[in-house]
Amino acid sequence: MITNTDSTFKMKPFESQPNIDVSVPGSKSITNRALLLAALAEGKSVLKGVLFSDDSRVFMEALQTLGYPVDMDEKKEEITIIGQGSQIPKSNVSVYVGSAGTAARFLTAMLALSGGTYELKSSEQMARRPMRPLLEALEQMGTQFEYENEPYAFPFKICGRKQSWGRADCEAEKLAESGKAYSRKVELNIDASSQFLSALLLCGIFEKEGFQVVLTGKRDAKAYVKISMKMMADFGCKMRQLSENVYEVLPEQTYTAREYRIEPDVSGACYFYAMAAINKGKALVHHVNFDSVQGDIQFLKVLEQMGCTLTQAEQGILLEGADRLHGIDVRMSDFSDQTMTLAAVAVFADSPTRITGVGHIRKQESDRIRGIVTELKRLGIRCEEEEDGLTIYPGRVLASKEHPVVIETYDDHRMAMAFAVIGTRVSGIVIDNPMCCRKTFENYFEILSALFLRKFS
Repeated sequence: MITNTDSTFKMKPFESQPNIDVSVPGSKSITNRALLLAALAEGKSVLKGVLFSDDSRVFMEALQTLGYPVDMDEKKEEITIIGQGSQIPKSNVSVYVGSAGTAARFLTAMLALSGGTYELKSSEQMARRPMRPLLEALEQMGTQFEYENEPYAFPFKICGRKQSWGRADCEAEKLAESGKAYSRKVELNIDASSQFLSALLLCGIFEKEGFQVVLTGKRDAKAYVKISMKMMADFGCKMRQLSENVYEVLPEQTYTAREYRIEPDVSGACYFYAMAAINKGKALVHHVNFDSVQGDIQFLKVLEQMGCTLTQAEQGILLEGADRLHGIDVRMSDFSDQTMTLAAVAVFADSPTRITGVGHIRKQESDRIRGIVTELKRLGIRCEEEEDGLTIYPGRVLASKEHPVVIETYDDHRMAMAFAVIGTRVSGIVIDNPMCCRKTFENYFEILSALFLRKFS
């Protein structure tokens, strides 16, 4: 039997090759963007397939604190929001963003560009996560901040915004004289998080004259930015990408209220595909399709390269595991949330797996590279840590029913879910603090429990 408590979850491997058939909650990334866009639209929006988790609830409660009418129907996975365009109902309140990175970045940009006065507080974990590049960009755009403790970190106060920002240089004056459009420019570094860019673009409707964001860093991972751009268009906002590193929100843009269906969370689906891959089984996750806008869909192609077979079925994508999994050398900058999942799969490959392009995950809910290496070594698996990634060498997991190993999860939902994958194949894996999954997938271990109670033929 599997024991599921608030403190630990004792895993048990599948007794036979699994035939997994599951549904997963709505995408966190799309849910939080839809909440923001619905609030900034004019009128009533109905969001369907909404994810209800710690992160999304923080966002919903923040919108209610700001005065938005938010009607939640968790059973139907539906939310109705009455948006008020670029006018935030309350212009001077205290808002709590918890540990939700998307809520923290998006709400900061929204409130900073609105011109109001707000106090923003967060969890201790979020106070340690990167915010400086976004806050410096907002300062360039005229917003003023007061920091309670460390500069450019939560908690802080938004102290209003200057009437104008930037200046018309000679080139701009010539463009104006010729009748051509000119957008003010703000520089931004997204090496630590692409959410900074998404935040400025999504909240760009406050800047009625339009503006350009010029990226100054080295990061080329923009899968989530593409989600933001598509959803902005879905809600009626015009913008354009002028070059690889220049984005422009056009003048006089508004969002239109609408009914919006949220995709299932591909990030959550990947754990079940990984379980099938390492157990030579099958996994079908309902309503997950190859045309998904979510970057993590690329992880399935990685599993295919390792030997698995993928099929687009009517109900969703079907993955069939292979007799042997092959190691792989892969750059995961555009779907880095699956770094831990691939590390779990790599343990059972026939050759080493090297992951690069994920240095930024050191500054997420935990130092994820260090966490992966530490916990795999705890299991007896050889790893080599790099600043930008790691290499995993396949080996025998030193855990058993008689000698269990407790996996520390660092209050990081993705560490908990990924290392549970290993426990579907070998005995003795115990997940510490499984309830940290409430951040994005609160019934993950309940679904796992149901799977282990099934008898696969």
